[in-house]
Amino acid sequence: MKLQDTLELHVKAAIKELFQADLESVEFQATRKEFAGDITVVVFPMLRVVKGNPVVIGEQIGQYLQDNVTLVKGFNVVKGFLNIEIDDSYYVDFFNTIKDQNDYGFASLKDDKAVMVEYSSPNTNKPLHLGHVRNVLLGYSVSEIIKASGKKVYKTQIINDRGIHICKSMLAWQRFGNGETPESTGLKGDKLVGNYYVEFDKAYKAEIAELVAQGQTEEDAKKNAPILLEAQEMLRQWEAGDTEVVALWEKMNGWVYEGFEATYKAIGVDFDEYYYESQTYLLGKEFVAEGLKSGVFFKKEDGSVWCDLTEDGLDEKIVLRADGTAVYMTQDIGTAIQRIKDYPDVGGMVYTVGNEQDYHFKVLFLILKKLGFDWAKNLYHLSYGMVDLPSGKMKSREGTVVDADDLIQEMADTAEEISKELGKLDNYSEADKKALYKTIGLGALKYYILKVDPKKRILFDPKESIDFQGNTGPFIQYTYARIQSILRKSNIDENITLNAAEVSLHDKERELLKQLEQFPEVIQNAASQHSPALVANYTYDLVKDFNSFYQNVSILGADKEEEKVFRVQLSKAVGQTVKNAFSILGIDVPERM
Repeated sequence: MKLQDTLELHVKAAIKELFQADLESVEFQATRKEFAGDITVVVFPMLRVVKGNPVVIGEQIGQYLQDNVTLVKGFNVVKGFLNIEIDDSYYVDFFNTIKDQNDYGFASLKDDKAVMVEYSSPNTNKPLHLGHVRNVLLGYSVSEIIKASGKKVYKTQIINDRGIHICKSMLAWQRFGNGETPESTGLKGDKLVGNYYVEFDKAYKAEIAELVAQGQTEEDAKKNAPILLEAQEMLRQWEAGDTEVVALWEKMNGWVYEGFEATYKAIGVDFDEYYYESQTYLLGKEFVAEGLKSGVFFKKEDGSVWCDLTEDGLDEKIVLRADGTAVYMTQDIGTAIQRIKDYPDVGGMVYTVGNEQDYHFKVLFLILKKLGFDWAKNLYHLSYGMVDLPSGKMKSREGTVVDADDLIQEMADTAEEISKELGKLDNYSEADKKALYKTIGLGALKYYILKVDPKKRILFDPKESIDFQGNTGPFIQYTYARIQSILRKSNIDENITLNAAEVSLHDKERELLKQLEQFPEVIQNAASQHSPALVANYTYDLVKDFNSFYQNVSILGADKEEEKVFRVQLSKAVGQTVKNAFSILGIDVPERM
């Protein structure tokens, strides 16, 4: 039983015996550093059932706990806060239960419904960029955190492989490509196709300018530009199954998929299942037809189909165009339903999508509820803020994005540059150095993004992220490597288990043990809040406490053998916890740095 749970039982017993009252719950918080104590009971909420001075009530409860509970060795009351000091034996006993657990913090699989987490979900008209990187890192990490909390997880994406934006790249390649392929150009397929998306936009803008010069308004020119009309016609041909258009679509999408896979591998993420908009939009259309029959949807005079959500505080939402073609909502309805058909054990889904789509997901979830799907109440939009650069906002169609592959390489290059300045890798082989640069660079990128609450925007600065001091990935990686160095030099029998009577805890050791004890709860909270930031910042706090311990307490030079054994074992447990925490953030830790 956790310390908090044990104390709650005893505090309730104290209230019953001292005041003949029943307390529903007890509020705890961490003891402020300027006061003695390990955990604090907040007395003020008790005044609802116990009348009196909160200081006096706190004193009475504290005395009861000290007299009746062996793990309580002392207390003090500051205003309405009862600070409790815990006996060393509690922390030593706790440590002995976790010191050899390689999976410490991870819950065993519960017999619950599985969770499906969607992330990445790119369009097949451009390579992955910095914005996708935040999406991918968040979605992957949330998947791993939910898994660590004890649930079965399926990682998935919906690939937006159809629509006007895809046809724009296809048409530009037909017009300007001269038969170029990834092989003939040496470019990754996603980059080649992305270049043609940019080429389309250039040609489109030129045609708009020409039409405006001929006397059309800019609004009319945007609608009437020949290259746009041709792309719209190509989309109609694709939906009609035109053989040549479909063949071109398959070829160019194939190039993009190979490029995406290379990027996913480089960034260190994976998926259990892929869904394609081209395969799910038809199912969406089927359920739109069903919804029309049942009255969930209605048809306007032009033949378009809508859902009236005004009574729910939203507006009317189109689910099918007048010409019968699907919109994003159509395919999202179909995709959700298809996923539950494919994975009947899924009880809820998490959609990792930027906050510009907040309204879309409110509508989607509401429509699925109206269609009668019980699981729709367990859908969650993991909404996140955009990633900005010091140079400003990125725009795909103008070709001003930060390419994900370039960013990964830049991070490794920056790690190399800084490592060389520090001069720490003189005895490494070139292959080991390159591997380490990638580990440090990727770790810096991932940590910098994941330590921020998902809802907040990020201003990303690669150099700032690769700092061996402060709240950064490399700082934490370096501390882990330092711990591994201590373990290699220690020469202790790792099987020794010390009992509480043999160990008198230093304040720095107690702080570390208190931090370690929080780790399982941090994972559960991070899973319920869908926030890797909780795990990232916990890890930083743990590492800060370890470095304070390292600087103030002699580990290998301890006066007594049992002190050395305990401190080495404690260091090992901290290292393992850092490794576990970083693993669910998708970050590797190096054995040497």
